[in-house]
Amino acid sequence: MEAQSSCDLLLSRKRKKEDSNGETDEGERPGKIPRCTVGLRNPAPFADEIKPDGKPYKRVTMEEAKRGTPPDRPVRVYADGIFDVFHSGHARALMQAKRLFPNTHLIVGVCSDDLTHKYKGFTVMNEDERYDAIRHCRYVDEVVRNAPWTLTPEFLAKHRIDFVAHDDIPYSSAGSDDVYKHIKDAGMFAPTQRTEGISTSDIITRIVRDYDVYVRRNLQRGYTAKELNVSFINEKKYHLQERVDKVKRKVRDVEEKSKEFVQKVEEKSIDLIQKWEEKSREFIGNFLQMFGPEGALKHMLKEGKGRMLQAISPRQSPSSSPTREERSPSPTFSFPFFSKASPPHHSGARGYLVSEDDDEDDES
Repeated sequence: MEAQSSCDLLLSRKRKKEDSNGETDEGERPGKIPRCTVGLRNPAPFADEIKPDGKPYKRVTMEEAKRGTPPDRPVRVYADGIFDVFHSGHARALMQAKRLFPNTHLIVGVCSDDLTHKYKGFTVMNEDERYDAIRHCRYVDEVVRNAPWTLTPEFLAKHRIDFVAHDDIPYSSAGSDDVYKHIKDAGMFAPTQRTEGISTSDIITRIVRDYDVYVRRNLQRGYTAKELNVSFINEKKYHLQERVDKVKRKVRDVEEKSKEFVQKVEEKSIDLIQKWEEKSREFIGNFLQMFGPEGALKHMLKEGKGRMLQAISPRQSPSSSPTREERSPSPTFSFPFFSKASPPHHSGARGYLVSEDDDEDDES
């Protein structure tokens, strides 16, 4: 009990302010809490299995309960109900009852099948299943089987009940406008809040509304038509609908896969087109760089043409050539058929002296 109280203290310090329904205020998020391993290992016991306490019973007042009672004298709070198809709305109501006072012993009464069918209607779960569901709720300390529909003073005294927890909405049943009216008049009523949007009737309504879906679901899971109370014709109809739905799902899957394939092809084609454009630009740029008006080929041709012209053109004379007088005398040559010793011919011919200078003059 002390470990549980310390854990509750940590939760109260770390959590945001909660309303009476156990929900945080709008716009606020609960803070993180330390990991707590304090919990129950066993289900809650039944009331008729607990050894009776020999101490005299004296009911505590609301002020004493809120102020806090000794550890060996917890405030005994009673909450009753049908608890058919146990859901989060039931759990929240029991949580609120458990947290009414600092030291609370929560007793939960569950009505039997006969009483429930008489005053409220047919249930989905039988009484044993409902008893067991309540026993395994973490907030419950004790379970009363075959609880009465209307609480009597003898029942309250037998189970040493201090307060009765229930939502404040008048509960009309069994010929009464409010079965908790006498509890409220006695000052023993502790109100809780209902959880909107979830109830056993809502869950049953969902099942009834989607009856065909759940019948087909259970037929597919191996339940027989007899177990589901389904006729032969309806069974064949549900099987046919299941086959049609399978075909639709396959067609839908094929469509999705084809869309994915087309999308991938489009993405790849776009990539290929982009790469092709890049390569085309690169090729055109290289072509213009080589063969364009100012390309490398034109410069190469110009350079080659210049070299060819330079190779075939004669070499020019130096601008400052020596004059005739400045030139060194060239050696003289004589023709072999003339000599200085031979006398002149009768015909008046004379010998000629020819030099290299004369040859050059003749060429010029």
